[in-house]
Amino acid sequence: MEQPASMRHDDEGPMNDSDALLPGHIQRANIWRLAIAQALAGANAVAVYAAGAIIGSQLAPSPMLATLPISVFVVGMAVCILPAGAIARRHGRRAAFLAGTAAGVVAGLLAMLAVIVGGFWLFCLATFFGGAYAAVVLSFRFAATDGVAPAQRARALSLVMAGGVAAGVVGPQLVTWTMDLWPRHMFAATFLVQALVAALSALILLGVRLPPPSAAEIAGGRPLPEIARHPRFVAAVICGAVSYLLMNFLMTAAPLAMHMCGHSQASTNLGLQWHVIAMYAPSFFTGHLIARFGAVRVTSTGLVLTGLSAAVGLGGMEVAHFWATLVLLGLGWNFGFLGASALVLECHRPEEKTRVQSLNDFIVFSLMAIGSFASGGLLSAYGWNAVLWVSFAPLGLALVALALAMRRRIADARPAGHSPVE
Repeated sequence: MEQPASMRHDDEGPMNDSDALLPGHIQRANIWRLAIAQALAGANAVAVYAAGAIIGSQLAPSPMLATLPISVFVVGMAVCILPAGAIARRHGRRAAFLAGTAAGVVAGLLAMLAVIVGGFWLFCLATFFGGAYAAVVLSFRFAATDGVAPAQRARALSLVMAGGVAAGVVGPQLVTWTMDLWPRHMFAATFLVQALVAALSALILLGVRLPPPSAAEIAGGRPLPEIARHPRFVAAVICGAVSYLLMNFLMTAAPLAMHMCGHSQASTNLGLQWHVIAMYAPSFFTGHLIARFGAVRVTSTGLVLTGLSAAVGLGGMEVAHFWATLVLLGLGWNFGFLGASALVLECHRPEEKTRVQSLNDFIVFSLMAIGSFASGGLLSAYGWNAVLWVSFAPLGLALVALALAMRRRIADARPAGHSPVE
């Protein structure tokens, strides 16, 4: 079993042990508020993923650009992660939260307008703002660990992610209930409701109480290149990137692939609903699994489940195959991404947390954007099976990176002068 981060004092120094702890009732209130905000934010992401490719195929000047709005959503996430981290470092996480929810309101209103006027590039701009909102939502999981004892941080992180269970139910149903409310403009009402939900999230986040940034945190700690070279951080980034890249890669293509196979929009929405539930429902116990078996084992399990999802998808084009692929993909993402996020918590000191966490998410979602851009073109040119086959290469890379990080950890732990038995 891996040694808990709270007990480890290696070449990176004592990781997070010196964080000031918040009173228990404030910790619990923060987790509840962040979990609810995580659930409400699901309306933003699900609306884009469920409707983005369909609207894109109707408005795009070329079929090859059908999934561009979803790719722009991912680009918005990647571009805005570091600025959101800078706001949090200088002004506190709550300021970053409110900036993100404001972007979510703008995203919904612009998307509604784009659907009404038939503006493809305006819709892409809307999804960029939606990505900016999603970038801030990413920090909720790390914010939940602020002021929490090291031994409880993986559990706090996973409980906030569990808020996505409600997103898995509410988000797709919100799309189903609202997409035809304005018959002349399909999905226009959906994005109006999404803007209102983002405004509600802002009100909830106003009550989050977190430790203010310290002078040391504003100064930033060690240079980022020094941290980024460590094998544990490299493995955490690669595994997080692959977990999210493949989840987005396959989820971006799946709705359009189902549409191309003649399956109904309702079937697509239901598949996405169970996918999102599978992404977040395990979060109620993922933190316990990480504490018991270690982040590396949990991350490895997630990568294997993601590979299994692609294998199931290769078995056929029926609705059941798509649904099974999406459910396994969600489970794989949960274990892979949360395990990798827990590894990130082991890679920084308290004063470095927002910079290191933002760097991790920036790299993860920059790489994910590449996969998002590639999926639409790959699906259009070569079909759904090609998208599935390509998924196995990054999975192999992530497993190798994880194995190398573990090998380095074992070598570092070996007493000086000890040599393995030949």
